[in-house]
Amino acid sequence: MAIPFLTLIMLCPIVGGIVVLLMPARNSEGIKVVSAVAMIGAVLLALAVLIGYNKTLGGFQFEERAPWIPTLGIGYHMAVDGFSAPLPLLNAIVGLCAVLVSWRQEDRPREFFAFLLFLIAGVFGAFMSLDVFVFLIMYELVLFPVYVLVAGWGSKNREYAAMKLTIYLFLGSLAAIVGLLVVYFGTGRSFDFFDMQNGIKNLSPDAFTDLLFRPSSLLGSLAARFPALSELARISRGWFPFLWIFVGFGVLASIWPLHNWSPDGYAAAPTPVSMLHGGVLKATGAYAAVRFGVQLMPDVAKYWLPIIVFLCLVNVLYAGLIAYRQKDLKYIIGFASVSHLGLVLLGICALNAYGLNGAGLELFAGGVMTGLMFSLVGIVYERSHERDYTKLDGLAKVLPVAAVGYVIGALAAMGMPGLSGFPAEMLIFSGLWQAAQTQSLMFANTLNWWYAAIAIGGVLSVVITAAWTLRVGAKMFFSEPVTDAWQKLPALDAREKFAIAFMSAVLIIVGVQPNSVMSIIDSGVQAMVKAFAG
Repeated sequence: MAIPFLTLIMLCPIVGGIVVLLMPARNSEGIKVVSAVAMIGAVLLALAVLIGYNKTLGGFQFEERAPWIPTLGIGYHMAVDGFSAPLPLLNAIVGLCAVLVSWRQEDRPREFFAFLLFLIAGVFGAFMSLDVFVFLIMYELVLFPVYVLVAGWGSKNREYAAMKLTIYLFLGSLAAIVGLLVVYFGTGRSFDFFDMQNGIKNLSPDAFTDLLFRPSSLLGSLAARFPALSELARISRGWFPFLWIFVGFGVLASIWPLHNWSPDGYAAAPTPVSMLHGGVLKATGAYAAVRFGVQLMPDVAKYWLPIIVFLCLVNVLYAGLIAYRQKDLKYIIGFASVSHLGLVLLGICALNAYGLNGAGLELFAGGVMTGLMFSLVGIVYERSHERDYTKLDGLAKVLPVAAVGYVIGALAAMGMPGLSGFPAEMLIFSGLWQAAQTQSLMFANTLNWWYAAIAIGGVLSVVITAAWTLRVGAKMFFSEPVTDAWQKLPALDAREKFAIAFMSAVLIIVGVQPNSVMSIIDSGVQAMVKAFAG
């Protein structure tokens, strides 16, 4: 009997969270040890899945199935392909480091670490589930711990930020659910990803339009009065389910202009939640947009993504420029994270092997980089109680490990060769340039020539990122010490040093040997590219 690796990965934080809740509240050290052990187990299992994935065979592997509610087409179905195989490891790495940098948490530690572990478990389930119903359960379960952690342990404006975050993400997920239900009813009433995918292949181009605009429906009644509405839907080639799914999940990935919830959530959240939010939760949104939007409806994706790509470019440039203008460290990293997710979305919109490989690598490496940067902000703030970088100086002398970690994270963020950001961004920009030679489906006899301009615009993000990372690092870490109080800050403990070193090592390893991850991602991407070609 095969070992159910994926279920075991998800059970590590679930069991850890339950054990934590059963422990005495006064046993703070024991609670933290249990949380760390649970995440170490998850890291080892997720690493075993990544190493054990057969990239030559490709396809979905480590598959686990069990019936649940067969009359509704619902079952427990877990598996990973090359595109998703690195993501559980990303969640495990950032989750473990989030636990380690939270070791000083003494405000209701039992509840704090339990909610943190349940949040991580929900993300695991979302990355690995191939049953849409189970995926949506996991996706929605993430929202509750996020709200409680931000509202209960956050900083200033925490209740406002928690409510704003929850409303945005709930409305985004509601839009995606509506789109997925249209697919569910139109493809044979099964929530299994493979059944939906096969069902869509057997549908006519107007199937979803016929379903939505049937005479007995509200839209059908409106179309009878206004025939142009029905004609517009037919011309738009099944726009309804795809756009609602892609944009709905895109809210979590902070697609412009639906990104406004994100920086406030980052600023108010406690450090480990910011790490997971920026490094992992956003990746969940981008992953879901690919898996249940692009991969389910590749023909519709080819029609609409050449237009959506403009929103993604705004993500990259607008958020990067706002990050440059900020003084609050959490807002800086928060907007920078929105910018980097814009790069992921640009890679997805390229709809070719280069772009999708770059997007997959950026999801993994960019998530680790964002987790590293947020951990450094939290470490500095916990000691100095100051988030305005213009008021900090000379920290490299008292926090040298944090300074080294910042340099590595900053260089990775700006795409410096030898670090993880370089291969990811090069692939994304190459994919965009290549996409400029593809035929437009929306405009007859026209190439998608604007992708070349998008690529050039996207490259400007490297300059913007370099501008804010160099300015912040020079002032905060490497300026001449002026304020004596900053030179008396407590040194990093061994757990914090390990977390910084661990995430920094991942960025270096992926930068020096990108094929260690990219060869696996590519095995999943090639299946997508074949679907686009078909």
